[in-house]
Amino acid sequence: MRRSLLAAALLLLLVHAGACGDSGGDGGPLVLLTHDSFAVSDEVLAAFEEEAGTTVEILRGGDAGAMVNQAILTRDAPLADVMYGVDNTFLSRAVEAGIFEPYTAEGIAAVSPFLRLDPAVTPVAFGDVCLNYDKAALAAAGVAPPASLRDLTEPAYRGMLVVENPATSSPGLAFLLATIDAFPDDAGYPWQQFWADLVANDVQVADGWEDAYYGSFSFSGGDRPIVVSYASSPPAEIVFAEGDP
Repeated sequence: MRRSLLAAALLLLLVHAGACGDSGGDGGPLVLLTHDSFAVSDEVLAAFEEEAGTTVEILRGGDAGAMVNQAILTRDAPLADVMYGVDNTFLSRAVEAGIFEPYTAEGIAAVSPFLRLDPAVTPVAFGDVCLNYDKAALAAAGVAPPASLRDLTEPAYRGMLVVENPATSSPGLAFLLATIDAFPDDAGYPWQQFWADLVANDVQVADGWEDAYYGSFSFSGGDRPIVVSYASSPPAEIVFAEGDP
């Protein structure tokens, strides 16, 4: 259950045919709809454009949930040819809306069946959604890192947590699903009560991951030392850091 809820498979998806009448093979740019956190180096992008014989226009649509909602609302006149960044939490919504053309990628047989969730999509990466915490900020507050989800409702962690809106954010929805798994309806402490207690403990709900991690998280200059993010976020801070974080 933990893997199925928290493995955020990023997917390369083909948008419904006719997405952009003058794009790709007609001489216009290939339009890529993706989330705000998408990053590609100039070198990689240039290499792809040379190999594919087209230019790429990147259209950013907010966090993954907002991006999917935008694609669904514009499915009769799609904004892009290709979508990148839908994860397993929002995938069913996208597939049910019929916005993708089936596509079988070369080498797909080598990808784990666990990640091959629908024939219309190609999985390219996955990672765990988890809580990241700022060690220095917690130490300054005199509290230890939380050892469980339930700890987040304790007075010691009041005003410390920022999460993402599950309606618009993929890690936000993954976290919500994880809490439903941890505190089921038939338990003595159901997930609805957990969230009521989080609200009472001054949880902050950001629209998306960028807002939460780079806006509210204390490691990035905000005032919240605990954030819903990815297991890859701490090593990424080291790999891409200037100086010695």
